[in-house]
Amino acid sequence: MNYEKYAKAKVVTTYFQLYEVYYILMREGYSEEEIEDFFEETKKFCINLKFDWIPESVYFRRKYNKRDLSYVDCLGYVAARDIGIKFLTGDKEFKDLPNVEFVKK
Repeated sequence: MNYEKYAKAKVVTTYFQLYEVYYILMREGYSEEEIEDFFEETKKFCINLKFDWIPESVYFRRKYNKRDLSYVDCLGYVAARDIGIKFLTGDKEFKDLPNVEFVKK
């Protein structure tokens, strides 16, 4: 997988990104046990949300309204920018934006 080079990186995520990945794993047919193992291992990396990120992510999404950006990804992008880390994504809609580490799926 193209994300392997990030395996030893410090991981930070939000509850919403974890929610989205959980849903995707279910949709992709992973077993309940695999999903639960992933969930248990990953939830320790979740950071608390700042309320300021909500309006910022809404304005960010409106600014790029011609792109198909999800609410969850916009929140993750704003959170990453605010805490001073790159937003790691395979979503092509973010590819050319500042502060993004794009990884082709």
